[in-house]
Amino acid sequence: QVQLVESGGGLVQAGDSLRLSCVASGRAFSMYAMGWFRQAPGKEREFVAAQGWAASSTYYTDSVKGRFAISRDDAKNMVYLQMNNLKPEDTAVYYCAIGRSPGHHRSTTYYRPDFYDYWGQGTQVTVSS
Repeated sequence: QVQLVESGGGLVQAGDSLRLSCVASGRAFSMYAMGWFRQAPGKEREFVAAQGWAASSTYYTDSVKGRFAISRDDAKNMVYLQMNNLKPEDTAVYYCAIGRSPGHHRSTTYYRPDFYDYWGQGTQVTVSS
């Protein structure tokens, strides 16, 4: 059974940094893309960042480019989201997710929630102004 568990959320002030972590089990982690999504109250879940298998290319939504960085440690089955210069509009529950099929995919695939078949329980990030 695949399980994903996020950690690292919290309450911070605008301009601060946080690093989210997600540990995965139950799948050959290095073979699968990993993604981070977020959902703010009253809004749909949105793509934040993704990284292809074996620490290949990274992908970001425009609003976090230059501030957030996704990385992975395949030896530890971990994926991270380093978030710098946080803004109040980054406030949301953040979810990690694992791709439903291994290997390389067209880049547009990684932005789609339906590409991912297992999700963590989420971790709350709150940024005060």
